[in-house]
Amino acid sequence: MNTNIFLFSLLGIIIGSFLNVCIYRIPQQMSVINPPSHCPDCGNRLKPLHLIPVISFLMYKGRCAYCGTKISWQYPLVELLTGLLYGLTVYRFGLTAEAVVYLVLISLLIVISFIDLRLKIIPNGLIIIGLVVGLAINIIRPLTTFSGGLVGFFSAGCLFLAIAVLSKGGMGGGDIKLAAMLGLWLGWQQAFLGFFLAFLSGTAVGIGLMATGQKSRKDAIPFGPFISLGALLSIFWSRQIIGWYMAHFL
Repeated sequence: MNTNIFLFSLLGIIIGSFLNVCIYRIPQQMSVINPPSHCPDCGNRLKPLHLIPVISFLMYKGRCAYCGTKISWQYPLVELLTGLLYGLTVYRFGLTAEAVVYLVLISLLIVISFIDLRLKIIPNGLIIIGLVVGLAINIIRPLTTFSGGLVGFFSAGCLFLAIAVLSKGGMGGGDIKLAAMLGLWLGWQQAFLGFFLAFLSGTAVGIGLMATGQKSRKDAIPFGPFISLGALLSIFWSRQIIGWYMAHFL
């Protein structure tokens, strides 16, 4: 394995531990810095040995070292997922400014997706951060042209707003804002490919959940994770996906 890929995968696992803190605290409007990490059940402050990403979870068999309360699998999952995506980003884009920009976006999407999965909300604060950072990036080191980012922002927001109106609330306000944010970051072309993939994957999962009886047609399924998944697929493999589509359908 390339040394850079390994190091950034390791960095991603470490950052994933911090993202877990964000996922837990931001919806409760708590500081992500203070108080220090502690067990939410017994309140004991965690020591460095308890905070080693992935390893501590395995070492203590997924339980608090003090009170034995079961710890969610979300914690090692987020750490490993972040490590995987960081390594994949460096593999795909190398050590470039473009890769750094994508790493920032990926971290934000992970926090948004897991909060939406847990609570079915996308905090406005995260969207505001994404818009401010995305606007700054479009000025300093854009992933698309500045005008392309603005077109992406307005067109994505209008598209999802129209879907929300036509579906009579089938699309949440947080999804509309997330789509607009991604349009600003990626531009309308790459963002809209991501949206297509989001609807495709969301439909497939929804059908699967209904077929297995885990969900009914009336049950709400958080769509933020699918928007994020579509964006990631578009970021990493947009050319391959478009090439495959043109080769088979055009």
